[in-house]
Amino acid sequence: MSSRYPEQVDVAIVGSGPAGAAYARILSEEAPDATIAMFEVGPTVSDPPGAHVKNIADPDERARAQLRSEGPSAHDDGDRVGGIVKTAQRRARPGTFLLEDGYQVEGEDGLPVAAFSSNVGGMAAHWTGACPRPNDSERIDLLGEGDLDELLSEGERLLGVTTDAFETSPYGQIVRDRLAAAADEGRSERTRVQRMPLAVHRNDEGRLVWSGSDVVLGDVTRDNPHFTLFDESLVTRVLVEGGQAAGVAVTDRRTGESHEVRARFVVVAGDALRTPQLLWASGIRPEALGRYLNDQAQIVFAVRIRDLVAADASAQSGATGLSEYSGVTWVPFTDEVPFHGQVMQLDASPVKLAEDDPAAPGSIVGLGLFCAKDLQATDRVEFSADAVDGYGMPAMTLHYRLTEHDRQVFDRAKAEIVRLGRAIGEPLDDRPFMMPLGASLHYQGTTRMGAADDGASVCSPNSEVWALAGLFVAGNGVIPTATACNPTLTSVALGVRGAREIASRLLTSK
Repeated sequence: MSSRYPEQVDVAIVGSGPAGAAYARILSEEAPDATIAMFEVGPTVSDPPGAHVKNIADPDERARAQLRSEGPSAHDDGDRVGGIVKTAQRRARPGTFLLEDGYQVEGEDGLPVAAFSSNVGGMAAHWTGACPRPNDSERIDLLGEGDLDELLSEGERLLGVTTDAFETSPYGQIVRDRLAAAADEGRSERTRVQRMPLAVHRNDEGRLVWSGSDVVLGDVTRDNPHFTLFDESLVTRVLVEGGQAAGVAVTDRRTGESHEVRARFVVVAGDALRTPQLLWASGIRPEALGRYLNDQAQIVFAVRIRDLVAADASAQSGATGLSEYSGVTWVPFTDEVPFHGQVMQLDASPVKLAEDDPAAPGSIVGLGLFCAKDLQATDRVEFSADAVDGYGMPAMTLHYRLTEHDRQVFDRAKAEIVRLGRAIGEPLDDRPFMMPLGASLHYQGTTRMGAADDGASVCSPNSEVWALAGLFVAGNGVIPTATACNPTLTSVALGVRGAREIASRLLTSK
């Protein structure tokens, strides 16, 4: 049988999430003659490929797209809500599937709900679209302040970030005004309460369209005759020759056949758990690989907006049924108040905090505070030399411990979320809830960048793996700082920098 894969390309990209898509987009813009092959282990579940499933109008079709994203067992029938379900405490969100084993070592805290998505577009087909900029200690100093801000602006361009998608929401300003009165004192203008930057826009019909990898790829990539996306394609190994990346070994999940695709550059753009998995499986094992694993603990709370005059029912949106009552509000992270806060209408939240009030729709909002983790080299993902996962790749074991400082921050966050919630309205419950560790899906650090090859980082500031020319890593795992804000914008910005480096080398070698 003939292979559907090319024998050779200039750039092979493993993973179709926003960071991998950023590489394809920048290369299509800056090195348009370069041949690019993108490989995704999961199926195409939306049209165009990589589009957010929230844009699918039919609820049954949307649910099917979510189910098909839920990993190697996604074809199974039965009572499956959000992938593998072990207990009520181990339930994944629709469109994701849980790490079945190895999520917690005895005596450690672990990440009990560590989860993945396998589909074209990755987690960006299911995310909330929040794109805040990092602040204070979240920022990556080794890039330089001006350089980082320019890259973040490019990330916003690629993701289609806006702040006015919910501008006409009747309750949004009420929520922001009340939060500002409680939180803005002593803050600089850029860290005061404000609309959340969101990867969402309105189409010509006025309907909300949420960005997925399709928006990052853009027409310039889709129309690029030298770019090809291969779904249901499992990359099992990065090929290495003469101390540099030489291509990938890929298995067609439709036929089971394996092939080698030669490449001048390889970009591994999986999530923060599967990117180090592929490097490890390829025998690429720098000291920091898989280490400095960090997540963002999430504290949540729900309140009913006080003294509310009910809005007109026309606030209900069209195709996807998303209401537009209060939108999403942002309370930025600062080192003095070390939480990233977001307040959103219930149906925009991925966490089901309460049922909306049918008598006063939109009157209940959810608050979430995300906490940065103390970075530790001992927090890590390890891989087995013998056992394998559902894809036949090395099985994972997560080592993860909270520090005393982490617990102190959580306690402070619980008190702060109650204070902010009461400023908005009446709590539904006086006790905030801490989500199980791993629930944020914001895993970072396992292929972190650094200023030098000193054993504490995997890649350079250009995202190229130390001591292995031509191999780049991408995604949230590259972020080297402890962050509380949503990481997608930052990882796309870092991808822009890496893609520009590849484009420059391709053009120089012509």
